[in-house]
Amino acid sequence: MTDRWFVALDVDGTIMHEDESIDPRVVDAVSSAVARGHLVTLATGRSWSTTRPVLEHLELEPEYVVCANGAMTMRRDPASAEGWAQAHVETFDATPVLRQIREALPSGRFLVELADGYRLFTEGMTDWNLERARKVEFDEMLGQRAIRVVATSVDHELDEFFAIVDEMGLNHVSYAIGWTAWLDIAPDGVNKATALERVRGWLDVPLHRVLAVGDGRNDIEMFHWARAAGRAVAMGQAPDEVIAAARERAGTIDEAGLAAVLDSLP
Repeated sequence: MTDRWFVALDVDGTIMHEDESIDPRVVDAVSSAVARGHLVTLATGRSWSTTRPVLEHLELEPEYVVCANGAMTMRRDPASAEGWAQAHVETFDATPVLRQIREALPSGRFLVELADGYRLFTEGMTDWNLERARKVEFDEMLGQRAIRVVATSVDHELDEFFAIVDEMGLNHVSYAIGWTAWLDIAPDGVNKATALERVRGWLDVPLHRVLAVGDGRNDIEMFHWARAAGRAVAMGQAPDEVIAAARERAGTIDEAGLAAVLDSLP
């Protein structure tokens, strides 16, 4: 198929509602896009362990999947016992950034994701899926090579959290702030865009045939990458700065906005 598109979809707020449900219209639109020959995959901040169930719900079997905001790319591998293998992983020393954030957020809660997908977390990370994870004291996280660090605070509103993060002046890491007061940190220079560009090269799809859809601040680099020659679409409920980074705006998640975007492909 000469006019196939490489389609990168964010998960939370784009495909999936906060209650983890997916609108049947979105499921059908994903299935239809794949049936028409398009290369549809996920590009998410989620860990692999929480991304795979989304693939299964959508009955989606892409060649590659981008997880952990670009720090981990998984490849379909029928020879593997799980059917998947790591295609590329980026890590960094979590110690300096953990200490820096702990100093600014002494009551913060932390999670570190290791290269094999296993996670270490401190007391209070109850809102996260903690399969393949172990609760530890903060000091046990130090000295680890991580693909991702998450820091949350229940003591700050989002605007106040923004100000604290700005004052930190985080260096040598890439980071994004979520809808609530949580901070997601990746290795320096690593984001969804860097991983997707690598995958695009592996798949040999021209840049003018890429479509990226998302709704969060961690999608901004992905939008800049996609809009260079292809399509970047922000969900209707996205923050203003996220919408500004995209060239198009879809309906909201409650309107199954993604379905119409996928249906617009040939």
